[in-house]
Amino acid sequence: MEKTMMMKRKPSLSFLHHCCFLLSLFSIFDTCRCSPSHNYADALTKSLLYFEAQRSGRLPYNQRVTWRDNSGLTDGLEQGVDLVGGYYDAGDHVKFGLPMAFTVTMLSWSIIEYGEYIAGAGELEHAMEAIKWGTDYFIKAHTSPNVLWAEVGDGYTDHYCWQRPEDMTTSRQAYKIDENNPGSDLAGETAAAMAAASIVFKKTNPHYSHLLLHHAQQLFEFGDKYRGKYDESIGVVKNYYTSVSGHEDELLWAAMWLYKATDNHQYLSYVIDNADSFGGVGWSITEFSWDVKFAGIQVLASQLLTEEKHKKYKDVLEKYQSKAEYYICSCLNKNNGTKHNVHFTPGGLLYVRQWNNMQYVSSGAFLVSVYSNLLQKLNQKTLKCHGGEVTPHELFQFTKSQVDYILGSNPLNMSYLVGFGPNFPKRVHHRGASIVSYRENKGFIGCTQGYDNWYGSTDPNPNIVVGALVGGPDHNDEFTDKRGNYMQTEACTYNTSPLVGIFAKLNYLENMVLHASY
Repeated sequence: MEKTMMMKRKPSLSFLHHCCFLLSLFSIFDTCRCSPSHNYADALTKSLLYFEAQRSGRLPYNQRVTWRDNSGLTDGLEQGVDLVGGYYDAGDHVKFGLPMAFTVTMLSWSIIEYGEYIAGAGELEHAMEAIKWGTDYFIKAHTSPNVLWAEVGDGYTDHYCWQRPEDMTTSRQAYKIDENNPGSDLAGETAAAMAAASIVFKKTNPHYSHLLLHHAQQLFEFGDKYRGKYDESIGVVKNYYTSVSGHEDELLWAAMWLYKATDNHQYLSYVIDNADSFGGVGWSITEFSWDVKFAGIQVLASQLLTEEKHKKYKDVLEKYQSKAEYYICSCLNKNNGTKHNVHFTPGGLLYVRQWNNMQYVSSGAFLVSVYSNLLQKLNQKTLKCHGGEVTPHELFQFTKSQVDYILGSNPLNMSYLVGFGPNFPKRVHHRGASIVSYRENKGFIGCTQGYDNWYGSTDPNPNIVVGALVGGPDHNDEFTDKRGNYMQTEACTYNTSPLVGIFAKLNYLENMVLHASY
């Protein structure tokens, strides 16, 4: 009997990498399912619907959230400027510029990092519409190179009323920053938003992209030349969106996004030259938010290490990276000492503070996901934290754990993304959602009438503000679904915006695992 010789061929490196990647995916989406699987595509779709619920101004023909109608149509009229449009930040009807701009920056960053996954899920157009609704407003609000309208309405009068946005009788006074009333933090964040958005629109709408970039460059120059905190110029914002971190982080943040948008080394030099004096390589931070941008800057700076052209800045960029890794390690509870780490609830949720904690969860999950990608690009097998080494795979597992908690894998089996799953908050602290839709009943509902008839009701909201991420549970994973419990039941645009890209990536990866299983 003739023996046949079988040649053993060594598997290629690319084949081995592919196998390792699939094994890591199987590990992340373990088929034994310690926690239930979630429909990430549905979560993505619903998260983008939320921004339509928050729209101010004249709603477009393709508006999908049909319980809303036109509102704020005279915004800016008293000041002789058109400030119609933009977003309401949360459950009230003030248009606060700083959190609105951060929302748009994070939506843009989601597309820049994960646009192919968002497109693959069929949601890219909706994501870009959400960005453009904000940037169209910023273009209006930036009426001259050194003038930016910062706010419409004020929290004091707004919070005395419980009305639908369509019925508003509260003050629509508008407030601005200018050469005599500076606000480098607001100018910087708005510049960052418009620069990041210009990247998003560069291929599909180059004229609009160029317009955004022009405004971004002017706003950065304005913020840098006339320095100061915007809440010192606009007193009415102090009790709502005080810029605790100052303005240096926003100026670095804006310069970084302008560099990414233009490839102009003038902006990179700004980030390098001001690294020490502005705290970019000095601050070790355990939160990333609408106020505190340092961790985001540090991650963006770390990304530059992947390109040879940045080699001459390596020393400073590695200092930024060291601080970025401090933040990432803090989220994993692997820094040295309790005060250097973010706390966790018993159920495994990041816990920074009592009021609207979910904003820190979504932004933290996003940065950890982005850093996981970066480690792979740098061919860095592990992140070395004081408490041990962490692989990119483990970083992404952390991101998935936070997202899964949000979507219902938690001690209460409660989805904190409104409208997702069978059990979610029904009494969201949201004026428009809690009162009968204007489209159903156009009868005027007055300021105190809303409080008398709707605010105190124990009934579920008549309108579901789908895709809103509420403030979430306390440090013991406990949550009280009451409209008056605004620390836990109010949602904000900047809570949801970092989740858009993560939902898309998780959906893509889970689909890959499903296809590989067959």
